Amino acid sequence: MIYFDNSATTRPYEEVLDTFVKVNRDFYGNPSSLHNFGGRSEGLISKAREQIANLIGVKASEIIFTSGGTEGNNLAIKGVALKYRSRGNHIITTSIEHPSVFEPCRQLEKMGFDVTYLPVNADGLVSVEDVEAAITQNTILVSTIHVNNEIGSIQPIKEIGQMLNRYSKVIYHVDHVQGVGKIPLDLYGSSVDLCTFSAHKFHGLKGSGILYKKHGVRLDPQVTGGNQEQKIRSGTENTGGIVAMAKALRMEFLDQKVKGDTLVQMHEYIFSELQKFPQIVINSPRNGAPHIVNFSITGHKGEVIVHALEEEGIIVSTTSACSSKENTPSSTLLALGLNEDIARAAVRISLSYENTMDEAKRFIKALHDVLDRLNKVMRRNR
Repeated sequence: MIYFDNSATTRPYEEVLDTFVKVNRDFYGNPSSLHNFGGRSEGLISKAREQIANLIGVKASEIIFTSGGTEGNNLAIKGVALKYRSRGNHIITTSIEHPSVFEPCRQLEKMGFDVTYLPVNADGLVSVEDVEAAITQNTILVSTIHVNNEIGSIQPIKEIGQMLNRYSKVIYHVDHVQGVGKIPLDLYGSSVDLCTFSAHKFHGLKGSGILYKKHGVRLDPQVTGGNQEQKIRSGTENTGGIVAMAKALRMEFLDQKVKGDTLVQMHEYIFSELQKFPQIVINSPRNGAPHIVNFSITGHKGEVIVHALEEEGIIVSTTSACSSKENTPSSTLLALGLNEDIARAAVRISLSYENTMDEAKRFIKALHDVLDRLNKVMRRNR
């Protein structure tokens, strides 16, 4: 099998699975317990917190452990909105955010908040000038995705953050779930206040995530009851998942150094080969993230291509995994100005450092074969 759906989830590293099993077998004490056995679990979490903080260049006290990207985004957005409501009720985001940002914003609108959804250009990029123009005296939060999960566009995070330095009461949240390990992000240098990570996007395990919270930023807790994680995110800590996540992040960053050029080469090869297909429209920007290529095949629905490629042993997707079962065109592609037919025909390839150039070549050959077969069927049925 060739697995090209890494933006949905990655295969856990074997070392990560081994770590998870060992910790759950030997260090299963509750980290909040007073006894030393629980204290050993707490010590592992503290060490993992320090390791993760060092890897992403922040302080250990600025790391909040969550269950993943969805919880992290909800905690950041709702937490800021409810904590700083006395300052204002206006939030700024973009029209191509992940559902875990879009839906909390919709929910806050029902609670009386005002949300501006900024448009993007044909490459899926928001304008720094548009962000600034949208700021009002009631703005308390700007939330932007770093790397779009469907098309791979890379937002100007640093430029937005530096601009927001002129607006001291506006908090800046970044969804870095698709960017981590692929596109570097200097959190301090980009003036980011809150940043979301999810372990299963970098070969960790589902159910573990990180919310970076800059010192001094306050959040209204969304899960209460146990006072864990600085009283911001209650619940018994997932010790095994946290320790395994630290290992996965360390391994991902090492792979980025060693295999980063190969990933770029695979992306360039696939992008260039897809351009040779007369039926294909590429929806991703050429200078987007090196692990995502989104394209549409005119005359064929995306789900048909996905299933046809699966029969060839190749796993790809249509939209994000969170939206793939909805029978609607991609809202991200519609926001780019593409028509519904193109949006419904979209297919997404998403790579990891475990993929190879040989797999990329086999994918292109399989796509040729699939299209030949499907086109013949269409001609016969006319």
